[in-house]
Order: sequence, then C-alpha cells, then structure tokens
Amino acid sequence: MRKVLLPSLIIIAASLLVIRIFYLQIIDDSFKLKSENNAIKKKYDYPERGYIYDRHGKLLVANQASYDIMVIPREIKESLNIPEFCTLLNITREEYDKRIAKAKVYSPRLPSVFLAQLNKNEFAAFQEKIRKYEGFYFQKRSLRDYEVDYGANIFGFITQVNERLIAKNPYYNSGDLIGKQGVEESYEDILRGIKGVKYIQKDKYNREIGSYKEGKYDTIAVAGEDINLTIDAELQKYGEELMINKRGGIVAIEPKSGEILALVTAPSYDPGILVGRQRSKNYTLLYHDSIAKPLYDRGLLAEYPPGSPFKILTGLVALQEGVINEQTTFMCHHGFSYGRGRFMKCHGFGPHQLHNGIYNSCNTYFAQSYMLTINKYNNPAKAVDVWSDHIKSFGLGQFMGYDLPTGKRGNIPTSKTYKRIYPNGGWRSTTIVSNAIGQGEVLMTPIQLANMMATVANQGYYYTPHIIKKIEGKKIDAKFTTKHVTTIDQKYFPPVISGLFDVYNKGTAYALRVEGIDICGKTGTAENFAKINGKRTQLKDHSIFVAFAPKDNPKIAIAIMIENGGFGATVAGPIASLMIEKYLRHKITRTDLETRVLNKSLASEYAKLGGMNEASAIESTPKDSTLKAKIVPVKPVTPKAEVKKTVSDTTKKN
Repeated sequence: MRKVLLPSLIIIAASLLVIRIFYLQIIDDSFKLKSENNAIKKKYDYPERGYIYDRHGKLLVANQASYDIMVIPREIKESLNIPEFCTLLNITREEYDKRIAKAKVYSPRLPSVFLAQLNKNEFAAFQEKIRKYEGFYFQKRSLRDYEVDYGANIFGFITQVNERLIAKNPYYNSGDLIGKQGVEESYEDILRGIKGVKYIQKDKYNREIGSYKEGKYDTIAVAGEDINLTIDAELQKYGEELMINKRGGIVAIEPKSGEILALVTAPSYDPGILVGRQRSKNYTLLYHDSIAKPLYDRGLLAEYPPGSPFKILTGLVALQEGVINEQTTFMCHHGFSYGRGRFMKCHGFGPHQLHNGIYNSCNTYFAQSYMLTINKYNNPAKAVDVWSDHIKSFGLGQFMGYDLPTGKRGNIPTSKTYKRIYPNGGWRSTTIVSNAIGQGEVLMTPIQLANMMATVANQGYYYTPHIIKKIEGKKIDAKFTTKHVTTIDQKYFPPVISGLFDVYNKGTAYALRVEGIDICGKTGTAENFAKINGKRTQLKDHSIFVAFAPKDNPKIAIAIMIENGGFGATVAGPIASLMIEKYLRHKITRTDLETRVLNKSLASEYAKLGGMNEASAIESTPKDSTLKAKIVPVKPVTPKAEVKKTVSDTTKKN
C-alpha cells in the first residue's frame, strides 16, 4: 500500500496541474487580457459623468464632448512629419519632445495622453489627417459643462490622474479623469460611472483585424449617477454677488435637516475656466495667488476667533452648570477689572442680566459668567474640561463629518491646552477669561458657526451638515439623518433665543431688521493682528454675524465672516439679513442694505497686506489664525469678477 501511495499522489497532482493549464489556455483565456499583450489592444469607452442639480432641480453641471490625442511611443514611425504635426496641434517642437519623453517613461507600448481636452473645432482639423500619424489616435471623453458661473468651491473640478493614483487604484489609467475638491471628489465613485472596454485583435503587422473573441470580453460603459445637492442655487449666486470685493465665507444651513443651503467663499472664480486646454495655466494663476487665495474655501477651512457670537454658548454652559439664572445680575462700568492691571473693556453700562446681556453684547456679563463656571470646581483643569465637553457637544473643536473633502477642526481648549501653555501651572479663570467672549484660544470655522446657530435654533440638537440631497437610485448616508443632542438641557434655550431675538429689536442689529421676518441674531467683532516688517500690527477687525429665522420654526441658520470688515453690524450683519430675506421670500425689500453691501469694497484694506515684506511671516496667535500663508508681494485682491477678467485677458487659463 505504501508503495502505491506516493506514485498515486504524484499522478493526481500532475493531472490536476494539466487540467488547470488546459482550462486557462484553451477554455478560459481571459488572463491574456490582463497581460501587456502586443496582439490585443484595449479601447476604452468613457461614460458621461452624472449631472449635478440643486435642491430644486436646477441643472448646475452637465457635460460636453472632448477629445484627447493619445500616443503609443513604440508605434511612432520615423517618417513622421513632426513640424507639420506640431503646426496642426498648435504646439512647439519642444513641447512635442517633452510630451513624447513623458509618454515613454510611462510605457513605450501602452497608450498615454499626448494632448488633452481638445474641443470640437480643435479636433476637427486633426481628425482629417489622423491616418498620416501612426502611433497617435484619439480618445473621446466628456468634460464638464458648467451651466452657472458660481459655486466653484462646491463643485470642485476634473483633472487627470497622476501616476501615484494609477499605481494605487487599478480602475484608472493614464489620461483618465478624476474629481478633485468639492462634490466631484466626494462623490467621484458615483459621478464617474463605469467605463467600457473593447478588446481589439491585431495581426503581426500591428494592424487591427477585429474584435478579440468576437467581443466576448467587451463591456459597455455605464453612465454616472445624477445627484441633487442641498444648495439653493439662487441663494448661492446671491451670496457670491454680495461678497464681491470682500474676503470671507458665508454658510447657510437648514436647521431641521442639516442641509447646506449656501456655501460661499470669497474671492472665488468661474468654474468654467478649469475646463479645456488652458485649464493648467488658469489653475496655476489661481494657485499662486497666495494672498487672495481663491482656491481656499474660507467657509470650511478658515479658522477665526468667533468673537461675540460665542457668548451664546458661554451663557448656555453657565445656565447648565447652575452658576447663573435668568435673573443673575452683573454691574458693568464699560468693562470690569479681573486682576491687577487687567481690565476687559465693554461698551455696556449698568446692570445686566441674561436677556439684555445678550442683546447689548455685554463683555462683563459673559466674562463673569464664564469665571463662575470655571471657579465652580476646585481644580481649574477639571473645570475647563467640563466646559470644553459642553462646547464640543455642539460639534465644535472637531471635524464635523460633512460630505466635503476638506475642513478644519477649529479649536476648543482643554486642560491639556493650558498644561502645554503653562507647564509650571498657575493658570486660573482670570488667565483664560478671554475664552468667554470668543477670543483667547477659541477658533471656529464659518460652517461650525452656522451649525452652532442651527443647534440653538433647534433648542439643543443638530444634524451633521451635508451637501447631498438625493442620489438617483440610492440612499444618502445614514449619518446625515442621525440626530446629535447637546449636553445643554432644552429648557435653557428659550431665554437665550429671546435675547437673540431682541438683538434685532433693541440691540446691536436694530438697523438690520426686515419687516415681517422675526430674525434672531448676534453681532461679533474679532481682533486681527499680523506681523508687518517684524512688528506686531493690529489690522482692521473681522466682521462676524450669526442668525436664524424665523424665530419660531426656523428655516435657515447662517454665519458670515468678513475679513477686515470691522464691526459685525457694518458688513456681515447686512449680508445676513439680505440672505435670510432672499431665501424666505425670494426677493429683497431692504434695497438700502443691498445697495450698501454691493457698493462696499474692502480692497484697500487687503491691499495693505500686499505691501508686507516678503520675508515677514504672519503672526500665528489665537487672535489671528486666518492668514497663515507666507506673505509675498502681490497685486491687490482679485475678487470673483476680477479673476474672470484676469484669466480671460491673460490666457483664458486654468
């Protein structure tokens, strides 16, 4: 038996091996398609990307036909008339040599893009003579066709994949397009569709002789899915118009759903300039504007000290911790002294309780409330962590989980923060009291401010902000319909909301009222410092405003941050009132505010930044985290309309 066992195992193993080889070579030859087979050529059929609509079904982004000139370096004939070829495609000989060298590095035997994104007219001339240029062929693709000239930061753009991504993701090949930034990146897998493949058999002379295996392995392209965004297109457009000649961000959210109604960054640009053969030049122009930073989404990325709007949370935490109630009174004498030689200024005077403390924006009232919160505990480290946990329950100090590919945490300090700043200890409530009024170590992005107001409007809960409303045939992520509840009891919100309502009726936003709309809001002003030529210099304050409306059953919550805008009621406040009326009524009655905002230019303020010494760096302090880029001499700010003009006048570029 033992003599037979070993030979039997050998025979069985050999038989299995022969059967497997027979199957792979005779029956299943699909592995040939996965190799770099010179006799089989792959032709891809690229699907249309899904269309993008706004919340009301308005078409925002469609597609247009485009053509890439592809090259297989090994198949180029020596007889190629290079000068004629270059003239036909309007490129120089140097460009030709550079592109061919790049293609050879990728692969001498595989196709890669030689010249991308020719329009119909550019392609027509080449198509007539393509047979003369062996080694070159064209690949039809679809590019984005923007139906609007706004919302660039929301859409993102389409660009070619790089070699690193090709190595990482086998779906992509050289020359393939991929979404970058905005919803194009976030929903790339849904929007791109599935490309089709045709396998073409070639003879020994490298001539195409028909489909491989009669098309047995060919696949058809599947178009990308259409998506509806939560954005209100008209509100977005209006917000961008109001922000011309200004820098900053506007974020509007529907409180009951977390849907983002508008996401404005300024300055911005026409998304159409990042399509076509000039896209790279245009992108370079935008990218190297390191002062205005039109590619920088200030609504999601810019971290600012929130200023007085943060007093809303200071009051809510103090109520929750039981250190104040609605009748608690603090005397204000245009500020208060909180230590030897330390005085916090305030424009208020006389007794202040919660209600008038909010609508008068009394620094004294909220600083005292904050200090009582911290002093409630014997250990200030524990106290700060308790306070911090309350604040973070509003979605602050963390990535919010929204469906856009970029963002910042902001900063809500904890005991670890102060152990790092004061390693020898000795800090207490008076040391960190500036947190009470949204200065100190507190930083927030505009979308966090808007979400904070949505949470207050809902009296204690919020839904993760998101920009996707509907995907054809699919459900949106469940995390966007999951309610997040704060640590503040619901009973403490009504008195705070009452104070916010009277900001418009009696307080700092009295002049911004809109007849017939009950708006709750809060003005804010944040200090702004920079180091100019080695000297710490105070620049014009940032203008901040947060609001929601109507007071009962709110439909919109909004946050506006205007860099160097001054008082909150000067620029940011009027924009809030106008945006709210535009959304709720679809028309504007406060035309006086509209005229003021449209005519307001802060270009002269921003021009001061262009005069900074190139070697000087912006001072990175908690009171100014908005200008962290290296300062270089540049021309004055180019808001949206000017960027378009610059691009078209210079090169029509990327």
